Amino acid sequence: MPVLTRQAAGVYRRLLRYVHPHRYIIVGAVIAALLYALGTLILPLLLGDVVDSIVASVETAGRSADAPWRIPVLIAGVFAVRGVMDFLMVYGLGWLGRSVVRDLRSELFAHYLAMPSADLDQTPTGELISRLTYNTEQVADAISNAIVVLIRDSLTIVALVAMMIWLSPQLTFLVAVVGPVIGAMVGYMSRAFRRHSARIQSSMGDVTRVAEQALQGHRIVKVFQGEDYERGQFETINEKNFRLNNRLTATRAAGDSLTQYVVALGGAAVVFVALTDFVLPDLTPSLFVEFIAYMGMLLAPLKRLVNINVSVQRGIAAAADLFETIDGPVERDTGTEPLERARGDVEYRNVSFSYGGRNVRAIDDVSFRIPAGCTVALVGRSGSGKSTVASLLPRFYDVDEGSILLDGKDIRRYRLADLRRQIAFVGQDVVLFDDTIANNIAYGGLAGCSRDDIERAAEAAYVSEFASTLPDGLDTEVGERGVLLSGGQRQRIAIARALLKNAPVLILDEATSALDTESERRVQSALNRLMEGRTTLVIAHRLSTVEKADAIVVMNEGRIVEIGTHAELLERDGHYAMLYRMQFAD
Repeated sequence: MPVLTRQAAGVYRRLLRYVHPHRYIIVGAVIAALLYALGTLILPLLLGDVVDSIVASVETAGRSADAPWRIPVLIAGVFAVRGVMDFLMVYGLGWLGRSVVRDLRSELFAHYLAMPSADLDQTPTGELISRLTYNTEQVADAISNAIVVLIRDSLTIVALVAMMIWLSPQLTFLVAVVGPVIGAMVGYMSRAFRRHSARIQSSMGDVTRVAEQALQGHRIVKVFQGEDYERGQFETINEKNFRLNNRLTATRAAGDSLTQYVVALGGAAVVFVALTDFVLPDLTPSLFVEFIAYMGMLLAPLKRLVNINVSVQRGIAAAADLFETIDGPVERDTGTEPLERARGDVEYRNVSFSYGGRNVRAIDDVSFRIPAGCTVALVGRSGSGKSTVASLLPRFYDVDEGSILLDGKDIRRYRLADLRRQIAFVGQDVVLFDDTIANNIAYGGLAGCSRDDIERAAEAAYVSEFASTLPDGLDTEVGERGVLLSGGQRQRIAIARALLKNAPVLILDEATSALDTESERRVQSALNRLMEGRTTLVIAHRLSTVEKADAIVVMNEGRIVEIGTHAELLERDGHYAMLYRMQFAD
């Protein structure tokens, strides 16, 4: 039987809560296991009848037993019933295990979507995916296979031991002496299984992380001849995973061998006593055969119960990791005020922020205002805090000091969903999903938009211009992350998505910096349409794209060093003018 510490038992009890809605499956499995165990008990009794028949036949000089077909028919019937009961139990509990995995995965994925951006940024994606795939599979094994063995084999062992006591208490006592030895073995192996399983799960996270990085960055790997480096990294992690799994296998194999040997010692003691007439003078051949059969039948369920420790301890280690994630923090949504549609007046008031674990502030005492319908550009060197300022507006992160106001109210007073409904975003790194162009435009909350609205947005963003040349038009699949489209085409789809959302506030994060001149011209035209009548916060590296902004905020090392129009800032001949001259020196 699995040996659990108090903490492990708590994890398993919590895991069984996912079983509770399907408890009728457990009831059915227990009934099937009882019938299976009863069928197991009948077989040695039939074997004893066969021995008695053979002995009687010898004593009567070869006369056949009455109704010789009776025992074979009973054996066939018993095995048929055992087979049906085993199928019902294994299938039912297998279905139960998959149901638990389904529910766990749904809960875990929902938690991923609600996790704070800071945690998502700091946790490797491969590790999160490994928990969603590998760890949940270990839980399935602990629920389905483990419960099958625990129910079926525990009942079988109890029934077999009861029959052995009924046949001969003295012989049963001899066999029972090995029980504490098996219990000590199970306790030791349980601790080893749990320790090795936790390490294997961590190793699987590393395997997924390295593989995902190499596959997502395959172009860089190929161009910079990184194949050997990536292969070396993967081989190191793969070898570690190999060694850890081998240790687990060795522990399980040792448990198998020791269990068989200990039971064999008990069997040897029984045979010794059986051959000593003065100890058990009334021992008949049929009783001895029946007892030995019951004892032999103990070996298989005992081995399975010892081995099920692998599944149970691995499942507990996996579940503990999953529950630790599920119990982790989610985005704080303490706002209570609803917001149907904002005017779009945005103000940063003495805002300071630092990323978790860092002493240096990413932005320090930032204050500026964007009147409704106006455009403000954030410029400055890389690392000056521009993107951080933009990330605070939709509350991907919360400010440490100061406040951000929307229509005169702190954004933390609004419900998070209402706040984000007021904001559209177009960035340099466009996120497209493996779906059609139309579904990428009408994504998420926009899925209910009419086809006419989607087509109008596509037309305004110049998506129709290239989509019309594709075989399926707007219904063309874009591939994973939009890999089948060019950078300019992906950018225009992102703009169409923002146009369709028609939010009063717009964030543009380096939206044209990675495009060629021709693509930039088309995308900039689409952006100009998108910005009309909206409060726009533009993060720009190319200063030529923000010359017409109502105000330009110049940042350096997390602080605002200048604010003004393009002409005003050039006239001051300060930080902005220096950046401008550097870009246009040629």
